[in-house]
Amino acid sequence: MLHTTVRLVLVPLARLVYRPVIEGRENVPRSGPVILAANHLSFIDSVVIPLVAPRPVAFLAKAEYFQGRGVKGWLTRRFFTAIDAVPVERGTHRAAQASLEAARDVLARGGAFGIYPEGTRSRDGRLYRGRTGVAWLALTSGAPVVPVAVLGTDRIQPVGTRLPRIRRVTVRFGTPLHFAQPSSGTQRAAQARRVATDQVMDAIHALSGQERTADYNDLSAAA
Repeated sequence: MLHTTVRLVLVPLARLVYRPVIEGRENVPRSGPVILAANHLSFIDSVVIPLVAPRPVAFLAKAEYFQGRGVKGWLTRRFFTAIDAVPVERGTHRAAQASLEAARDVLARGGAFGIYPEGTRSRDGRLYRGRTGVAWLALTSGAPVVPVAVLGTDRIQPVGTRLPRIRRVTVRFGTPLHFAQPSSGTQRAAQARRVATDQVMDAIHALSGQERTADYNDLSAAA
């Protein structure tokens, strides 16, 4: 009920204020498990994508957003709950694996899950090498991957700013990608995850047109 109410209020308001350009919504399956793999330019990406997608999309969110006190804490908690955010602890390998397990639970329930293969926001606008968690999810769940490009959100809330600005954004949903489970063998499975991840990043790049780099995004610097 809360999710429906928030969408009924925020979707028309967001479209009125930001006038987003939305392309390829028909590429997102209306039911069944699906992974939305997007580039990442701003914190607000995790709000924009669920608001313009044709179905609810769950993203991971820092557990602190659900632990605040007072009126602000209550409002923050209710907002992230309403947009289907999944609370997770961050900062360790165990936390990273727990995040993937939480994502797989969403897919097992037939939901849509959003993920940023780069791992964190791009601070320079380039598209970084994808980490293989997205492929692990796709290969273990059997869910298709819809590549997504978000453009302009870095101008709404640039890194280091608190209040959003009014800027037009574009969201492009690409054709779903399907990946077959590899045959047994640790090395072969690792290679399959790398190949699948690179295909996802190729598709995101085709949609976003960003300058690309072979480097991984520095998670510690971004934090």
